[in-house]
Amino acid sequence: MECKGFLFDLDGTLVDSLPAVERAWVNWAHRRDIDPKEVLAFIHGKQAITSLRHFMQGESEETIQREFVELEKTEAQDTRGVVALPGVMALLQRLDQLSIPWAIVTSGTVPIAHARHRAGQLPQPAVFITAEQVVKGKPFPDAYLLGARSLGLQPAECVVVEDAPAGIRSGLAAGCQVIAVNAPADTPELAQVDLVLQSLSQIRVGTSERGATIALN
Repeated sequence: MECKGFLFDLDGTLVDSLPAVERAWVNWAHRRDIDPKEVLAFIHGKQAITSLRHFMQGESEETIQREFVELEKTEAQDTRGVVALPGVMALLQRLDQLSIPWAIVTSGTVPIAHARHRAGQLPQPAVFITAEQVVKGKPFPDAYLLGARSLGLQPAECVVVEDAPAGIRSGLAAGCQVIAVNAPADTPELAQVDLVLQSLSQIRVGTSERGATIALN
């Protein structure tokens, strides 16, 4: 594969935040008397406000926004167990060494995303796209289109790296190349992506006259 820039999801792709995410949402589900399994099956890769509107259908937007504020506070404060995933630090450092631009494109809000970015001790991206910057979150293409544009690149010149089905659909809809890492095996879109990995340590990045090259180790 070849590209000119990388667009990385954050949760589940660069950092393992699953325990923190599930703690917050399971507790929320119990408070709302909703089956936690149903909640966890829906939320991954989506903006929190999208999930809240889904499970709180019929309730006022004011009530939903209050729940959102409380949930955001909980998730931003609880970073226990959040760490960089295998291969991530080496890959990001390699991109910086080669002056290959990369962005983080997350469904999380600024408080949550920046807290998890700090907890994972990740390098600073050239661009950091959060939920506040797009009207339609993943699986719509808006976030990755904005990420590519913010790097000064066309979508087809970018590789999206994602773990969640909603994010994979977003990257494909944006017209980017897509690498799926640690994605659920039953994700229908895996047949459409360019590469399926279990870990980012499986790839190596080099350069060519046209930009970055991506190969399997």
